[in-house]
Amino acid sequence: MKFFCAQADLEEALNVVNKAITPNTTLPVLNNILLKAEGKHLLFSATNLEIAIQHSIPADIRSEGAITVPAKLITSYISLLKDEKIEATLGDGNTLTLSSVSSQTKIKGINAEEFPVIPKVPKENTIKVSSKDLNSAITQTVFAASTNTSRPVLSGVLFDLDRDALKIVATDSYRLAERKITLKDKTSISLQSVIPSRTISELGKILSKANDEFLEINLTKNQVLFTIGSIELMSRLIEGKFPDYEKIIPKSTKTKVTVSTEDLSLVVKRVSLFARENNNSIKVAATNDGKLILSTEETKIGEEKAEVSVKVEGENNKIALNAQYLLDVLTFIQADKVILEIDDKLAPAVIRPVENKDYVYIIMPLKI
Repeated sequence: MKFFCAQADLEEALNVVNKAITPNTTLPVLNNILLKAEGKHLLFSATNLEIAIQHSIPADIRSEGAITVPAKLITSYISLLKDEKIEATLGDGNTLTLSSVSSQTKIKGINAEEFPVIPKVPKENTIKVSSKDLNSAITQTVFAASTNTSRPVLSGVLFDLDRDALKIVATDSYRLAERKITLKDKTSISLQSVIPSRTISELGKILSKANDEFLEINLTKNQVLFTIGSIELMSRLIEGKFPDYEKIIPKSTKTKVTVSTEDLSLVVKRVSLFARENNNSIKVAATNDGKLILSTEETKIGEEKAEVSVKVEGENNKIALNAQYLLDVLTFIQADKVILEIDDKLAPAVIRPVENKDYVYIIMPLKI
């Protein structure tokens, strides 16, 4: 194997496929990236057997071949080179020689035949989605997925596809985030798939740097394939039925509070310093004089009571919420102003952006 390519292209491709690497002591080859020189392209592959990412870049291929090299080592090394042409040659003993104007190095790899075969995902249910919309939806939802693996389905993100609409939903049973995306091209497909939250997080990182306006999503019974330009991200799906969450979204509300996201976030951060001693519980009270009062019970380290100017519609109301769950949505909601809806102290609180009707976030109440 022998090829020439640009350092910048090589570095970008390595950074993309690296997202599928999870340190593995049982199978050393999974710590490696597969490099395959073929035709006029250099193909990169990485997998942890749950997620697989493939990417290709144009290259001057002088002779075809394949090798796997340590992901962390080659990525770090290439990032320290100047943006210049790199020559790569595969020698005896699975050793890859990298040469540039300023340096020459040899990296020992593992035979490409030991790398697991990445299965092809059949084209069954394919939709086209705006990259910008999906990236935004991921940011607004994935943080609400459970980190506890005792209920695997809650550690995933629901993709609920119904003809011309795709709903992205995540919940840990204490809070829930839902974002709706209207598809440009209508389909006849209706299905639900639960995708591991790590897969969705890595997809978000790829989308944040992608220049492609749209991506393709292909869903099968057990797998999902995301195609963004020359990047393919494959993942297994999580088995199990996602909770029928729509039943718990309140259909009515007694109090609507419109508030600056930045102002509310600052107050919640301040109050949460004291709420940590009380399981992050804070009291939220809306009054008709245009004030939202946030407070904590007296704790070992003290207490805090703060207020923020708001617009209140409806009656005076109060509820107790988890400060961290409230702060999370204010961090990721991507809106200057939000509406906080309170029905009563036993019903979930609802938070929506003022200018986006396609997003909803609910927090289960705590005891007052």
